[in-house]
Amino acid sequence: MSDPLPPTLRIHRAITEVPRGTWDALLDDAARPFLEWAFLAALEESGSVGPHVGWHPRHLTLWRGARLVAAAPAYLKDDSHGEFVADWSWATATERQGVRYYPKLLLTVPFTPVTGRRMLVAADEDRRAREEELARAAQEYARAEGFSSVHVHFATEAEATTLEAAGYAVRLGVQYQWRNKGYGSFEDFLGRFHARRRHQIRRELRAPAAQGLTLRTLRGEELAGVEPDDLYRLYASTVDKYPWGRRFLTPDFFARMLSTFRSSCEVVEARQDGRLVAGAFNLVGHRVLYGRYWGCFEEHPFLHFNVCLYHPVAEAIARGLERIEPGAGGEHKLTRGFEPSLTWSAHLLFHPGVDRAVRSFLEHERAAVLAGLPRWQAETGFKRGPLVPPTR
Repeated sequence: MSDPLPPTLRIHRAITEVPRGTWDALLDDAARPFLEWAFLAALEESGSVGPHVGWHPRHLTLWRGARLVAAAPAYLKDDSHGEFVADWSWATATERQGVRYYPKLLLTVPFTPVTGRRMLVAADEDRRAREEELARAAQEYARAEGFSSVHVHFATEAEATTLEAAGYAVRLGVQYQWRNKGYGSFEDFLGRFHARRRHQIRRELRAPAAQGLTLRTLRGEELAGVEPDDLYRLYASTVDKYPWGRRFLTPDFFARMLSTFRSSCEVVEARQDGRLVAGAFNLVGHRVLYGRYWGCFEEHPFLHFNVCLYHPVAEAIARGLERIEPGAGGEHKLTRGFEPSLTWSAHLLFHPGVDRAVRSFLEHERAAVLAGLPRWQAETGFKRGPLVPPTR
């Protein structure tokens, strides 16, 4: 039997250049929902992603004849806005040496600090081999176009291992995530905390009722009554609070999410006398809830914790979800039962001197991250010792 034809690389300047069914045939649970064709298309077709905001689609696909065998969402970037793996200091140091840092090639999902597959492979293909080919193809394409580097953000640990073997430098990060330890109820979850921390959480939990606020989650057909403009205004209310904040997402993005991606969407509302006061727009994957965009029109003590942490945790326990990933940052999550979890990115810089400097930095950063894990874990306020099986 003759060997199969080697895959051929194609570059796409819009996700719509790849048929939806062809792209989605590569998906598995580790890729959903953020690598689904409909999600990537909503970003591009709503104007949230595009050259006008510094995100130039350059999606990579590998074909064997007319069959798609592997793919990766990729973008030409001429700045680092909208990313969650900070490399601004690398860019500054590089350009001080008279070396261009931009443009660069980035394999990721825009504005989405969520770990998941960044390289899709057909189920009957050798995953490791196709991932290695995508890693090489990204490098060869970037070199040919005169880009400075290739970066892969929020890859899976297995992908990071493959990329490291292909010559990329791996960077560790930390997020705070909630993990279901087999809780039978929210009370079981509270039982993991020391008494003082538990009493503090109970006090925060009582706040919405005392403020006249009612919280509920809308999903499925209940989302038909949600106004996309309300979601956009909530998103903008948070972005606008920060000097570096930028409204990448458009109102049309939220409209498209509610119309074409509804089965993966959830909205937590906080209302007072029927009036929307605050809310969170979340996505759900395979037994995982992803916190995405929170906002409020009025400030109330502990409202953010209830809308984004406690209410979703209670519902995750009731629904048997495995974990909640609320996104980047926020050490306040530690004291409310969200534990430190590692994230992975990979980087290949073509200038030898810059590459050496980045690799040296990453070695020190990795040591600091690994040394910090026990301290961050201790800050959760959980009791020491094995978890007592929850009562039912």
